[in-house]
Amino acid sequence: MTNSPIPDSAELFLHKTAIQLRFKDTDLMGHVNNANHLTYMELARFHYFNDVVSKNNNWLRTGFILAKIIIEYIKPVVLTDTIIAFTKCSRLGTKSFDLDYELRSFSEGNYQLMAKGISTVVCYNYEQKETIEIPDEWRKKIMAFEGM
Repeated sequence: MTNSPIPDSAELFLHKTAIQLRFKDTDLMGHVNNANHLTYMELARFHYFNDVVSKNNNWLRTGFILAKIIIEYIKPVVLTDTIIAFTKCSRLGTKSFDLDYELRSFSEGNYQLMAKGISTVVCYNYEQKETIEIPDEWRKKIMAFEGM
């Protein structure tokens, strides 16, 4: 898509998450309802954090909250598609960072772009109920993984 704020660059994505499609995800038209794409990106965000930053984060203390998400729907996803979510960090700010997503259908050795998105998450201390700077450990691990 031209003029898109979300880049289409699967070769730059180092993290992948397999998405399990469920019959309940489909709508009357026979394709996955667009509301489910948000859930797939949430799952990809969770796996990205676990794989890149920490599997042992104390979410009751330090975590992040979703501030914004934009999704572009390129092609309909159907129940028989094999969907892979590609995730990468595209921006590290002081308190927030952006994650880019591509949902791609995999078939016969090829990936086809179905949807893409970008989210902004803000680091948050749940005990103090306030935003915080990105923890140094998180920043270092993300930068090392992404080659920033």
